[in-house]
Amino acid sequence: MTTETQKQPEFAIQRIYIKDLSFEAPQSPEIFQKQWQPEVNLQLQTNTKSLGDDTHEVELAVTVTATSEQKTAFLVEVKQAGIFTLKNFEEAPLKVMLGSVCPGILFPYVREVVSDIVTRGTFPQLYLTPINFEALYAQHLAEQQTEGSITSH
Repeated sequence: MTTETQKQPEFAIQRIYIKDLSFEAPQSPEIFQKQWQPEVNLQLQTNTKSLGDDTHEVELAVTVTATSEQKTAFLVEVKQAGIFTLKNFEEAPLKVMLGSVCPGILFPYVREVVSDIVTRGTFPQLYLTPINFEALYAQHLAEQQTEGSITSH
């Protein structure tokens, strides 16, 4: 009787980098003379790409728009990416790693970039609250299942 040794999953971060960064303050300098009571909107999107040999690029794209008096005060767009090695993962755990864990690793870098660039634009510091990527991923899966059941009937 032979026993097969199941290889343990391996995870490594190869690189974390900014892929794209944009800052716009279209109402400056007039916006600096107004009362600062912004509405802040945050949009996120994740993209993954296989680079072969158990290596994947995960990109977290974040757009932050601050409006004041219904005018855009500033707009920040960041694409933070990472190259990750994920070996010996089954399909479902691999999807969780790429859709939840890796974006969670990238988000603190995005938060730092957004805070820094907004401050450099001489706006008050903006602190993005932590995001539960695990819950977002679970919600995404639930939406996919709902869409699948609606289209299959």
